Amino acid sequence: MHCSRKIRSWMTVWALAISLIAGAAAAQSTFPTRPIRLIVASAPGGPNDLLARIVSLPWGEALGRTIVVDNRAGAAGMIATEIAAHAAPDGYTLLVGFPGPLIIGPGMSASPPYDALKDFTPISLMASGPFVLLVNPGVPAKTMRELVALAKSRPGKLNFGSGGTGQSSHMAMELFKLVAGIDMVHIPYKGSGPAMTALIAGETALMFASVGAAIAHVKSGKLRAVAVGGARRIAALPDVPTIKESGFEFDAASWYGIVAPRNLPQSIVNRLHATLTATLDAPAMQSRLSDLGFEVSASTPAQFTEHLKRETAVWNKVIAATGMRKR
Repeated sequence: MHCSRKIRSWMTVWALAISLIAGAAAAQSTFPTRPIRLIVASAPGGPNDLLARIVSLPWGEALGRTIVVDNRAGAAGMIATEIAAHAAPDGYTLLVGFPGPLIIGPGMSASPPYDALKDFTPISLMASGPFVLLVNPGVPAKTMRELVALAKSRPGKLNFGSGGTGQSSHMAMELFKLVAGIDMVHIPYKGSGPAMTALIAGETALMFASVGAAIAHVKSGKLRAVAVGGARRIAALPDVPTIKESGFEFDAASWYGIVAPRNLPQSIVNRLHATLTATLDAPAMQSRLSDLGFEVSASTPAQFTEHLKRETAVWNKVIAATGMRKR
């Protein structure tokens, strides 16, 4: 009797385990069954926010569920990124990842709250774009050489904005300061959108920004584009030279991709990846993003992982070169 009760007990446990596994498998096979939250690590108006809002609607239609953009500004995007890192790995919380909060912020921290390579499941890269160096129209410099000469004539006087300390726009400027041998003051804002607003208002003199976020302000005359930070000129601003053309060895671009919390089931990874890349591959989507200065760069999860490894190595070198201490 004792043996029989023990067998029945084990059979009950086994049946429960099978039921839970089957339930989880069924949930994954029908994913998604409710709206998905897409966290954007900045205030509205920045390039990652713009990209998220353009892509989320057709991507949600492909998934059959609404994708809700959730802006979480603060701590240069690290608050939002940490929220995503600690969310349940069920596919219902995703993050628009980009260099600042995903890689640079942790690289500057003595006790990073997450690791891009350990705490996230890469889904796919979405797009990339070179930085464009912008100045307020009141700044008496129309070329890269004139701007550098102005900065050298006023050491420590010109100020530049960014979406936050450690954001890629901040680090790009720190790298340029090293290359050009100039001294300027950094003013961080809670996101690229507020930083752009401050530049237009004349609170700051210059900043690096994505082409997508800058192009409308450049064409309206609210801001002046001095140079492009990439290796070549871009179609959206064909008359704007590269920084290299002005004689400075500089090449910097930003990128954006979708990541989920670690240990996301492979079936959900596959579903998210297939629908996202199909959305990005649509000719209408590629045309729209190109008009905004983005270059579509969909990838496999494995390719995204390798990209994160390379970017981590690059930005860690920049952090060391600028002498920025871990905080």
